[in-house]
Amino acid sequence: VFFGLLLGFLCRMTKPSSETIMILSFPGDILMRMLKMLILPLITSSLITGLAVLDPKSSGKLGFYALTYYLCTTMLAAILGILLVQAIRPGERENQAQVRTELLGDDPKADQVTTLDAIFDLVRNMFAENIIQAGLEQVKTTRDYSTTRLNDTNVTRVKFTTRYVSGTNFLGLITFCCAFGIAIGTMGKRGEPMLQFFIILNEIVMKLIKLVMWYSPFGIMFLVAGKILEIDDLIKLAQSLGMYALTVLTGLAIHSLVTLPIIFYAVTRRNPFSFYRGMLQAWLTGIGTGSSAASLPVTFRCLEETLKLDRRVTRFVLPIGATVNMDGTALYEAVAPVFLAQLMGRQLGVGQLIIVSLTATVASIGAASIPSAGLVTMLLVMSAVNIPAKEITIIFAIDWALDRIRTSVNILGDGIGAGIVDHLVRDKLGPMELEEGEGTTQPITAHTASELNATRRLHSRDDFHQASKL
Repeated sequence: VFFGLLLGFLCRMTKPSSETIMILSFPGDILMRMLKMLILPLITSSLITGLAVLDPKSSGKLGFYALTYYLCTTMLAAILGILLVQAIRPGERENQAQVRTELLGDDPKADQVTTLDAIFDLVRNMFAENIIQAGLEQVKTTRDYSTTRLNDTNVTRVKFTTRYVSGTNFLGLITFCCAFGIAIGTMGKRGEPMLQFFIILNEIVMKLIKLVMWYSPFGIMFLVAGKILEIDDLIKLAQSLGMYALTVLTGLAIHSLVTLPIIFYAVTRRNPFSFYRGMLQAWLTGIGTGSSAASLPVTFRCLEETLKLDRRVTRFVLPIGATVNMDGTALYEAVAPVFLAQLMGRQLGVGQLIIVSLTATVASIGAASIPSAGLVTMLLVMSAVNIPAKEITIIFAIDWALDRIRTSVNILGDGIGAGIVDHLVRDKLGPMELEEGEGTTQPITAHTASELNATRRLHSRDDFHQASKL
């Protein structure tokens, strides 16, 4: 990012032509194409594996409590982000032209679509007619107005047309993947081959993402340089980025210091900040590494040794939480697209804000627990409301810092979730007879999933007999 800024400012002094800017931005365009290529397999494999391991037959209330907590807090974080970015409006500038409401892109007919149409389109897109077509097209409602003269009076008639437009229907794919993953989980042992397939697919996608990340510093440098050359007023952009960072940090602070503590206290009647004190080392590790997965061993130690949570709870909740519970990422992915739309002079309608909140929630579930993975899934949210992928370059400059903070919030959310589930099931679990030397668990992989399924099958006849009845 630094070298991209330096290159951009140096080239800006020479007043380059449009062709020069295009050539300079080319390596960055290749990076964006590679990232967009990985969105679909990443979301598909992550959602299916994340939901399939939550088998309601073997996990019972343990899995139900965890999944309910994950979905509720992640959705609350996304909604909080939407409310803050709409209230603070960090992307609006004084000399900005009058904004216009757009529902699904730059089509002028979009102005004729109401919020009700957008909500209906959202539901239609959730239930795709053809899962293959959903990868290419999405449903959009348009209104065609015709005026006829009847008895010396002009009569305007409205004809509603539902048609397919170019663009991936992520909502339909997400709905299908969620249902598919839950269905695999209910099949038990018979569904394990299919589960293993998607787990291995997820691992392959993670390896591809890591390969792309090796190229990303080079691509980001030219993306940033190209964006610097395209921007007319850098000072006002810097001011907008400052307000954007303030919006994200405010949301993360409210979520971690208000929302999560209230939920924790309401359920457990314990002091949430004393609980936070026990997680201090895990929180600091998250800030340092920017990775939920890398912080897992420390999080296990904090919860099991310092806060004395049941190991059966932590070893079930934390690995899944590190994969699917990303409160900070959900808030960030809700704020950023709306901020970018404001910079472009677009005011998103209510229907689009609903789409942003839903896709941000699901995209955060699909975000890998590795540094800056949110930038990859961010493209999904941007695509859902037709914001050009290249606009994400604007927030690269400060993402590295915000990434550390939102990762630490993700870790706090995982810990609070484990504490709540432990409180709800502790009296119903039998005596714990685990070996002292057992190691910690990692995020969902083919190996850990096999162990998890094997453990589930032992629940009915071993130490976990009572847990399986919950």
